[in-house]
Amino acid sequence: MLKDKIIQSTIILMIGGFLTKILGMVIKVVTTRLIGVEGMSIYMLIFPTFSLFMTLSQLSFPTSISKLVSEERHNNVRLISTTVPLSLVVNLFLMVVVFLVAHPIAFYLLKDERCFLPIVAIAFVLPFDSLSNLLRGYFFGKEKMIPHVVSHIFEQLVRLFFTVLMIPYLVKLNILYAVCFLVLVNLISEALSIFVLFLFLPKNVVLKKEDLKPNRKNLKDVLEISIPTTGSRLIGNIGMFLEPILITSFALLAHHPLKSIQQEYAIITGYVFPILLLPGFFTGAIASAILPQLSKNYIEGKNRKFKKKLKLGCFLSLGIGLPFTILLMMFPDVLLKLFYGSTKGSRYLQILAPFFLFYYVESPFASALQAMNKSKNIMVDNFYGILAKSLSIAIFMMTNLGIYALIIGNILNVFIITTRHFRCIQKNV
Repeated sequence: MLKDKIIQSTIILMIGGFLTKILGMVIKVVTTRLIGVEGMSIYMLIFPTFSLFMTLSQLSFPTSISKLVSEERHNNVRLISTTVPLSLVVNLFLMVVVFLVAHPIAFYLLKDERCFLPIVAIAFVLPFDSLSNLLRGYFFGKEKMIPHVVSHIFEQLVRLFFTVLMIPYLVKLNILYAVCFLVLVNLISEALSIFVLFLFLPKNVVLKKEDLKPNRKNLKDVLEISIPTTGSRLIGNIGMFLEPILITSFALLAHHPLKSIQQEYAIITGYVFPILLLPGFFTGAIASAILPQLSKNYIEGKNRKFKKKLKLGCFLSLGIGLPFTILLMMFPDVLLKLFYGSTKGSRYLQILAPFFLFYYVESPFASALQAMNKSKNIMVDNFYGILAKSLSIAIFMMTNLGIYALIIGNILNVFIITTRHFRCIQKNV
């Protein structure tokens, strides 16, 4: 019965994920064609900064809520009422930080003054993204996947509608306005997502005054999970944040043509990685589906069931990832032409595809470690992976390999993180 529930949850997430990914790719294709190479170059330069602040704004509260709700040991109303105020305080603080650091990041780190306004725009999106993901965490913990799927579909539809409506007009005015809107459209879509998720919340819950007061024990339980998990994600996002800075800086040191390197970087991050990461949504959904059961099995000491659920998660992840990898290796030009109307990046796609099989099982492994209260291990593993990637970029950019330094760095990153996760699970279970 439990196995059926995991498969049922996974199927719902995969169907929803398929629909949202299709919509996401349509948005990506439409955006790329409407905004052009210059607009995409600016957006991809600020995207690591965007991701970094998104990670900080969520503070991994969705993961904490999901795990604690699934254990059925807490008053869920009190748990949410403790977490939401803290989340709002964190986001208000981060908004101020974004306003303060936007200028130095754009002018001194990214070395492109056009990035200033889009970075400022990030601040307004943070609280909306944080709250919508926190609510999703609750539904994941309850193993109710339909609210997540419905909210995501509405979110993507709204994003597509406003992108098609506004980008052509804004590009004519100023390319920077168009890039800023690409950031701010997330505010609109996340606000709608919050509204949809609220509609799915239980209506028959009797609210008591004491349940709405923040609880110190709940806060402690949430932070014990969220801090190391955020540390792990933060390391990854710092790596992404440093990535364009390292590439730009070492390209200048090695006297590589900077404009050419920036364009190739935009192709890899804007064309190649979105296609490679397509199965990542599904494997992430599988990991989210198995996390509640893994947590229960581990707390109850049912190692055999724990391993069975983890094997099921890995099998489903590879079942999606392996056929997709074969397609990427055999028909890279066809897929790039289909999605972007261009074959740029096909060689990069062929090189990276087989190594991303490791990435597709990384999510189930990470869920297993979270269930085992090994979030610190995830953080350490991510640190080693990002360190290897950053050093590779710095070293190989100084040779005639140029942008292939980024390819080598990402291969090392994926391989190191996944193998270290696996060794930790093997040692403890």
